[in-house]
Order: sequence, then C-alpha cells, then structure tokens
Amino acid sequence: MGLKSINSKTYFFDTYAFIEAINGNKNYQPYMKGSTIITTLLNLMELHYITLKDISEKIADAHYEFFRDLAIDISDEVIKKANIFRYANRKKKLSYTDCIGYTLARMRNIKFLTGDNAFKGIEGVEFVK
Repeated sequence: MGLKSINSKTYFFDTYAFIEAINGNKNYQPYMKGSTIITTLLNLMELHYITLKDISEKIADAHYEFFRDLAIDISDEVIKKANIFRYANRKKKLSYTDCIGYTLARMRNIKFLTGDNAFKGIEGVEFVK
C-alpha cells in the first residue's frame, strides 16, 4: 500500500472505502494490497471524525497518521470542477468531500473507489459493497 507500488492500479479511496477496508470488508481487501491509493485530507478528516465518534481518539489519530502520506493537494481547478459536478448532481445530495474526490479521480484518470449508493452507475466509479 502507499504511493509506490508494484501494481499499476491506482484508486482514489473515499471515506466509505477506508471505513470498509478498516472494518475488514473482504471486498475491499484486494484494493488495499498492491494498489496505489490516493485520497485527500478532507477524506482523512471524515475518517478521523467517524473513528473518533465510533471507537476512540487514539484509534482515530492512528488511522489519520497511517494514511496521511496518501493525501494529495486540492487545486483551485479541482474545487471549481467539483462544484460543477455537485451542482449537476444536486438531486443526489453529494458532499463537497465526495465531489472533490470524484473530480480528482476523474482528472487523474483513475477509479473513484466507494460503496456510496449515490455513486452507483456513475462513470469512473469502482462501486464495491
């Protein structure tokens, strides 16, 4: 796992994907091993909060630090394109964080990994439950 990998597959992990992988969902295990993973600090913020709420601050901090090096910067262009995507899909009530992640993935021509039903059937999404 990490930014350097033997496998040429790269995925953008949204918060849903991290939670499922951490919780041992076997359908996410192939993505955790031998893949290059990217995300944003916003996704790590969501992961930290959910883990803080559901488990403990110590575990939340550990997850945040473990995945921290996978986070990439969010450019102004990404923010603007994410807002256009969010507006075009406003009936789905997507979060800003998800729209930014999806936009980053599309701009880098990689799959956006999630199990969020709002993304089911959207181009460029690797939908895993």
